[in-house]
Amino acid sequence: MKDSINVFAPATVANVVCGFDILGFAVNQPGDEVVMRRTEKPGITISKITGDDGRLPLDPARNTVSASVKHFLDHINRPDIGVDIELHKKMPIGSGLGSSSASTVAGLFAINSLLGNLLTLEQLLPFAMKGEELACGYGHADNVAPALFGGFVLVRSYEPLDVIRLPFPESLYCAIVFPEVDVPTRDARQMIRSKVLLKDAVIQWGNIAGLVSGLFMQDPDLIGRSMKDVLVEPVRSILIPDFYKLREIALENGGISFGISGSGPSVFSFTKDRESAGRVTQKVAAHLASLNIGSKTFVSAINKNGPIVLG
Repeated sequence: MKDSINVFAPATVANVVCGFDILGFAVNQPGDEVVMRRTEKPGITISKITGDDGRLPLDPARNTVSASVKHFLDHINRPDIGVDIELHKKMPIGSGLGSSSASTVAGLFAINSLLGNLLTLEQLLPFAMKGEELACGYGHADNVAPALFGGFVLVRSYEPLDVIRLPFPESLYCAIVFPEVDVPTRDARQMIRSKVLLKDAVIQWGNIAGLVSGLFMQDPDLIGRSMKDVLVEPVRSILIPDFYKLREIALENGGISFGISGSGPSVFSFTKDRESAGRVTQKVAAHLASLNIGSKTFVSAINKNGPIVLG
């Protein structure tokens, strides 16, 4: 049995425009790394966090990675085990790209691997959701499930938990732009209406069904025209500078869709090839720069693997 392990877990795009809290997919970059070492003394410590500008707690009770690992160890009845954690943030915090999810999944995958893979990925999912609950007040699975499983996922039900892995076109690329503005997840969630009109719900159901159908049919055009949101985006787009102009730019430069990643402020666009994705990120970032807003850009195919062991 190994005494140390280094695990990478990927960033994710949740909601995928029309699938609030039920759809998500993983990307190859960015992501987070966790280095975990066995210790002789029982309990969990966090010795180092990098890339967070001092924003994340070293207190094991308040950090999503260590809190989830503790739930795991309690579940397998091994309070005697001791581990030390190093967390290396390789992605922006508060970006809407599942930053807390990537860290949590990397930590859970690491402890499970160190102990000989006692649980399946499906069995790890509820522990990852506990981390989300600590991070943003609600234990949803649309970030942690794709981070853990890789690929594209549908959360069919939360009670009981039922997560389905969906196919997707191999040619699909994702262009991501993170505008450097602050949109806290909790605040963005509180803006959402608790009641919706039936006619709006019908539109949304049709789009979700169209998106899932497009994934199964390997039809990028159906995917693109289904990615419309009449429930959440009209409210959350207010928090993103020049959102509708950014959409126009993306669609003019090869994007087949455009929307908010998770709670934002990151935005993303699907394209049919890598070249188009690169062009979309370049043009969207240039427009943000014209507004004196800095940004980070990422181009990625859909990640198939989820977390991987680096060493």
